[in-house]
Amino acid sequence: MLNPFDQSCQIPIESISISFEEQESRQIDILRLDKTHSEISGNKFFKLKYNIRRAIEQGHDTLLTFGGAYSNHIAATAAAGRIAGLKTIGIIRGEEHLPLNPTLSKAIEDGMQIHYMDRSSYREKNNEYVLNQLRSQFRDFYLIPEGGTNELAIKGTEEIHQFIPEDYDVICCSIGTGGTLAGIINAAKPHQKICGFSSLKGDFVKSMVNELLQESKDNWELVSEYHFGGYAKTKPELIRFIQDFYEQHGIPLEQIYTGKMLYGIADLLKKKNPLFRPDQKILAIHTGGLQGVSF
Repeated sequence: MLNPFDQSCQIPIESISISFEEQESRQIDILRLDKTHSEISGNKFFKLKYNIRRAIEQGHDTLLTFGGAYSNHIAATAAAGRIAGLKTIGIIRGEEHLPLNPTLSKAIEDGMQIHYMDRSSYREKNNEYVLNQLRSQFRDFYLIPEGGTNELAIKGTEEIHQFIPEDYDVICCSIGTGGTLAGIINAAKPHQKICGFSSLKGDFVKSMVNELLQESKDNWELVSEYHFGGYAKTKPELIRFIQDFYEQHGIPLEQIYTGKMLYGIADLLKKKNPLFRPDQKILAIHTGGLQGVSF
């Protein structure tokens, strides 16, 4: 088997200028994790790295995981499985909708078996009864949780810090299942502040991230007002921002994670929010997922 993660990678940092009224502007830098791998996009490369390695070491030939119809994780797992010579099964939340969106179409093209699970059952997907049903149906498989977030995923996302110079004061990252942010928080230098921009609506996000951390940390802050209605929800102003951002900087964004984070950063800078002081050097992490762009 070929492990797609047994390779070195170069991840660029690109500088952009965010302009405000009255000729003001502020430089921020973007870590382009979307350029980590041609098919296993962004943070998913790091979240899957040790899970794929464990599956191969344990002799599994099949990966099974969960996700929504637009899941970056589903797409990345399908690609990683194909490259590694592993079969993949995707359990998709909800009902089938035809024609298939680009994310699911690409997953099937990469050999993934797609199976749909009704939403009430999906909410119980971590219940042993549901898992036993899946084992009875699909036999032996290596289980990767929704979004890829587990201890092995966090071990991988901690390695993102090797691509981040120590002179950054503030590091911004979007939040989905919290695994990438947890790794960034764990590996941060003592002087660095981590800002997590939630793509989810709800007060549970902070406790969700705290449960993933190795120990209680006070080096991070949750920014929760830029979810645009919740996961995979969007609004016209967000789409316009993403389109304008690409025209100005040539950097593609998606509307589920990175687009919301950068909209939030730009808005907070414009409002001179004390979260970002003038003397601080800011890095934003582009977590990839561009196969989910739908406009």
